[in-house]
Amino acid sequence: MLHKFKKIDYSIVFILLILMVISILSIHSTTFGRPKLGGLTQSAVLYYILGFIVFFALSMVNYKFILKNYLYIYGVGMLLLVFVMFFGKEYYGAKGWLSIMGVSLQPAELFKLCLIVFLSALLARKKNRPLYFGRDVIPVSLCVLPPLLLVLLQNDLGNALSYVIILIGLLWIGNIKFMHAFIGFIIAVVAFVGGIQAYIHYHDEIVKFLKDIGRSHWADRFDPWLVPDQTSRDVLWQTYNAKLAIGSGGITGKGYMEGTTIQSNRVPLAYADSIFVQIGEEFGFIGASVLLLLYFILIHRMVLIALECKDRAGPYLIVGVIAMLLYQIFVNIGPFIGLMPLTGITLPFISSGGTSIMINMISMGIAMSIKVHTEENEDILGSAEQPSITELVMKLFRRKPAQQEQTEQ
Repeated sequence: MLHKFKKIDYSIVFILLILMVISILSIHSTTFGRPKLGGLTQSAVLYYILGFIVFFALSMVNYKFILKNYLYIYGVGMLLLVFVMFFGKEYYGAKGWLSIMGVSLQPAELFKLCLIVFLSALLARKKNRPLYFGRDVIPVSLCVLPPLLLVLLQNDLGNALSYVIILIGLLWIGNIKFMHAFIGFIIAVVAFVGGIQAYIHYHDEIVKFLKDIGRSHWADRFDPWLVPDQTSRDVLWQTYNAKLAIGSGGITGKGYMEGTTIQSNRVPLAYADSIFVQIGEEFGFIGASVLLLLYFILIHRMVLIALECKDRAGPYLIVGVIAMLLYQIFVNIGPFIGLMPLTGITLPFISSGGTSIMINMISMGIAMSIKVHTEENEDILGSAEQPSITELVMKLFRRKPAQQEQTEQ
């Protein structure tokens, strides 16, 4: 056990500790003087303590054991997504939280990790051979469709899109053919540009349609970004004050707990989705740059672990985690500097939220497990055959009990 602790990348541990300090200080600043939110700082400390315990525990567990149970992990994640549809609690227009013994759990956040494990196990069986569009890309994409639709039904657009980003990242490292990737990129760009133009030119019709299907809050998030001139002051309130606060922070910021916009509570959810605004106003451009640099170093260390890994599946897991983190960072910060609409995604390792902190720490624990166990070359993902993803998925539904397989042998 001791020799495993020596293999841990303690530069990653150090970065996580710095992010923990930033998170706790930021949450304290955004909740100070507000009795209803007074317990969030203590909760963040407790979740981080538990998170580090889980991080080191998972580092000692061989990640191949997790991959071996990918089907059960995917199944449990799907059950939770279905369960929350009937028994979940609604916050901020999204019905996506379960209360278990007084602790809130967001299955859509948890499923990101389940999806990474599931897709990594499937794609690793291809042994780095090219992915065929009909036999591999389409079936693996269809595996993402059910959870995507379930989360969209929960009114959680941000987490639903994260599943697509994870899929794209894993298909890319999974050796998708360049021509298929290029065509997909062109289609995505055309759809993105066309969608923006359609939203601007047919704004009233689209807003009416969103209201009819109970998704009017989606328009409230797109309007400040695409048609601010046609948007009410109430809808513009969060993004306008956020940009004002970040801009007023200047180079060095106004000082810790001295941000006038944050401390006057003019930015909603400053302790959660909008926590980057507090960093920008109180620590300025330098503080925001230091945070982004920490993210860069963290991701760089994970890339090095993937490059050093001798197993096929390890790099898939790490790329999935990196895709998840990059998506969250960009989607959280982007709206406050005018790059994209609000989607309600937490800033990794910084925002308040027990589920978010724990999922991120679990992800880092799995990444560290790959670093610790990279020299163990046991292949638990199957023989040297080259099955298609279609064949692998079909096998899941006709798998025989272990006892029956032994009898036939």
